[in-house]
Amino acid sequence: MKKEVIIFIFDGYADWEPAFLCSELNSMESEYVVKTMSLDKNPKFSMGGFQVIPDYSVHDVPGDFSLLVLTGGTAWIEQKNNGVLPVAEYAVNRQIPVGAICNAVNFMAENGFLDQIPHTGNTLEFMKSQAPHYKGDRYFTERQAVSSSGIITANGSAALEFAKEIFLVLKNKTEKEVDEWYRMHKQGFYPA
Repeated sequence: MKKEVIIFIFDGYADWEPAFLCSELNSMESEYVVKTMSLDKNPKFSMGGFQVIPDYSVHDVPGDFSLLVLTGGTAWIEQKNNGVLPVAEYAVNRQIPVGAICNAVNFMAENGFLDQIPHTGNTLEFMKSQAPHYKGDRYFTERQAVSSSGIITANGSAALEFAKEIFLVLKNKTEKEVDEWYRMHKQGFYPA
């Protein structure tokens, strides 16, 4: 039986941010299967216009998932996704890896998950403006993606780096395979 990776979706989620990650983890050779979760089970429309019917709501997500991914989108800024907090807390408390990218990082910051660990985000100034209870500014680093204590953070321009860090945490490929995968996707078949 494959291990479940849960991708949190909502109206206006940034569909490209988990794309590299999901295509690799959902492949035939992978030990993982990608499932979607939302606040409810109503169809959600991504920024790109894809309609997705969530596999789970926050109320019926199984407890034995292997990774939680919080995708970016403006709904985080509008405080529309706060209902996912119990699932994020559950994952962190049970040492299940959590990935947050773009505006979802601000949610993690606001809720204290980043106060004591190295992390990144869109910018420190933006994070502070969106997360008034955030106390981890001394741990903020200007990098595309950062992994620390099972929490993977990335800015909105770092979908590829986000996937790379998650692969390293999940150990679904060797470090060499992850580096080769990253280089090929970053540089392409014909590097400039």
